[in-house]
Amino acid sequence: MSIPTIFSYLFLSPKAILIAAAVIPAAVLMIFVYRKDRIEKEPDWLLLQLVLFGALATLPAVLAESFGSGVLSAAFGDRGDTQAYDFWMFFVVVGLSEELFKYLAMRWRTWRSPHFNCRFDGVVYAVFVSLGFALAENIGYVLLYGFGAAVARAITAVPGHASFGVFMGACYGFARRAANSGAYGASRFWRWLAVLLPATIHGCYDYIAVGADGGVTESFLVFVAVVFLAALVLLRNLSRTDRFLPRNGENYPY
Repeated sequence: MSIPTIFSYLFLSPKAILIAAAVIPAAVLMIFVYRKDRIEKEPDWLLLQLVLFGALATLPAVLAESFGSGVLSAAFGDRGDTQAYDFWMFFVVVGLSEELFKYLAMRWRTWRSPHFNCRFDGVVYAVFVSLGFALAENIGYVLLYGFGAAVARAITAVPGHASFGVFMGACYGFARRAANSGAYGASRFWRWLAVLLPATIHGCYDYIAVGADGGVTESFLVFVAVVFLAALVLLRNLSRTDRFLPRNGENYPY
């Protein structure tokens, strides 16, 4: 096989183009957040691990969602339009399970890491895990549904996961700061919030999106705009006011 043929197969084949369309939006957002880490950049190898862990987190999330869907089907029978079914499906089965497994992947790798020494590091970790999750999801959707799915997810789902990651990471950074200051009760509170806040926002996102019945409604567009704007404002504020974390046992001014 000639070199031009190999090049065409690797980079110009339809599947390669689709995968690139799935990967590029997540990569752009990763670079944007990475550049906001102004005090001390995280090691490349750690960030790559977090992306991988985020992608692997899709596996237990899919299993949990399949199990949860089965439980809901048994409990509610035919779904119909029951609000109770939608609540449990979008806020618990989907929202909570996905954000929980992202959080567990992030916490397992970073909570005791010596590189976790700034408040904004929590945001970087959460966004990279979330975008790793979104990237794996994106590749699957794009290979199944084509380029149109890549475009739609590039302007909704991928920034959505990044936004959920910003909220998760902000709480995670506060939890690490509290733990290092000896405020362990406050640290537990922030760690719980690091799961529940993005899970709630994620649940609202899916609930409103499915309520659009396959179309795009004004309420969905307004909700998405508010979430994205709030995440961007929070990201910039946390970047601008970032500080080194105290070492364990040191006093820290709240």
